[in-house]
Amino acid sequence: MYSMNAVEVASQILENLPLRIGDLRKQWLRKNGDHPALVEPTGTWSYQELSQAITETQIWLDSSGVRPGDRVMIVFDNCRAFVALWFATTELNAWPVLVSARISASELEKIRDHCGARLSLYTVDASPQAMKHAVAHGAQLVQTKSLGRIGMSALSKEAVIEPLEAAAVSNVAAMIYTSGTTGLPKGVMLSHRNLIFMAAGSASVRSLTPEDRLIGVLPMSHAVGLSVVLLGTLLSGGTLYLVSRFEPGAMLQMLEREKITILMGNPSMFVLLLDHAKYKGITSLKFLSLRVITSSGAPLDPSVKSETEVLFGMPLHNGYGVTECSPTIALTRPESPRNDLSVGAPFPGIEIRLADQNGDPVPDNEVGELWVRGPNVMRGYYRSPEETREAINAQGWFNTRDLARLEEGNLFIVGRTKDLVVRFGFNVYPAEIEAVLNAHPAVVRSAVIGKKSAGEGGEELVAFIQKRENVELAPADLEKYIANQMASYKWPSRFILVPDMPLTPTGKVVKDQLTRML
Repeated sequence: MYSMNAVEVASQILENLPLRIGDLRKQWLRKNGDHPALVEPTGTWSYQELSQAITETQIWLDSSGVRPGDRVMIVFDNCRAFVALWFATTELNAWPVLVSARISASELEKIRDHCGARLSLYTVDASPQAMKHAVAHGAQLVQTKSLGRIGMSALSKEAVIEPLEAAAVSNVAAMIYTSGTTGLPKGVMLSHRNLIFMAAGSASVRSLTPEDRLIGVLPMSHAVGLSVVLLGTLLSGGTLYLVSRFEPGAMLQMLEREKITILMGNPSMFVLLLDHAKYKGITSLKFLSLRVITSSGAPLDPSVKSETEVLFGMPLHNGYGVTECSPTIALTRPESPRNDLSVGAPFPGIEIRLADQNGDPVPDNEVGELWVRGPNVMRGYYRSPEETREAINAQGWFNTRDLARLEEGNLFIVGRTKDLVVRFGFNVYPAEIEAVLNAHPAVVRSAVIGKKSAGEGGEELVAFIQKRENVELAPADLEKYIANQMASYKWPSRFILVPDMPLTPTGKVVKDQLTRML
């Protein structure tokens, strides 16, 4: 176990922080009301203007029939309107259900039906995709005082009010549905305490101040974009530049023009930046204001890390988390960058432990299943008490079902428990093979899965490969490449080239879709 007096550290982080997300507004108006809070192409809100927009939106939602304990589904891309809607919904003690406008109509309907939404809102002016969903659902387009047009459904008469907690910090401040890479998506209930703890700890690690300027490109319908990027910036009094759709050239221009200080992205985003730089013949980028770049949301490949560091002339930090933990579990520190793929030390104020199949602790440097405990762990899965009990034990430990090892206080993520392949009596971790394949200059990304086979030592390894455009690559090339770098029991039996890899919005490969392809 590695805790570093986690309970004491967590208490220090939470000390003097607001109990509820809406309480941040008092801090804004007292310290930096005129300072720019949110910037997007259509305009800028100062902290005072953001607070006013929240108040007006709260009055509108209250008059529209939103009650404490109602679920309010917000379908959006990153924009100022979403921020006001989210804060206003929490102020009414309703439960915001945050949904990316980029998901399919069938996925959206499943979420709406499962959460039992009292009301559905769509940020139609800021998102063409949200407009499509609004039209499909017969939403009325309402002109609001602060937010422009918002798509608004009829009130559901069947919606049941959820009881509120006695402690305000424990009420649900955001419900985020998992990406659904395995089975049906589950509604992760994150409390005010979960999100404020995560925002404060993340801001502290990166030493955020009101002078910092961040790019909000990670989707705020996911936990990193919501707690770390959005709430962390607002808690620190900084300025957030909202981006609804990532475009490499525009991103590089914004970094220079707006003197951005912190850039948080995912591996897919950095791959696109690298490809753009190569296409433009750019070998070096120097942004004098930029002090931290970091990747999270999906495994980081060694080639992406090294090439990004060469291009930007600074370390690319790494992090790891899951939605159920608000989401960060570990991250590398700006003062101690790493030259490997460690995701860094555990997040301040949380405990972790690595256990074997019997639940017993494993020694340092050995692989075990990762468990987490702390103020970042979710309340549970909505309307899924059995799944919640399976995920969180009686002592409050959450099972990530990820495999990891701990070396000198730093975590290395090895893979998913369910992805573990036993071959010829050896444990094989697909992430290790993927890291080697992704280092091949012709490979954009790879995904390795196990398939039952009587003639393959128990299981067959199948590697799916997305190659770079205009580059020749054959399975035989990959067979020769990997044979020189890994033990034979780790060699994939088959290499399947695919034009595009199925990805979640955060850049993770959806392996279930690849399995169905077989």
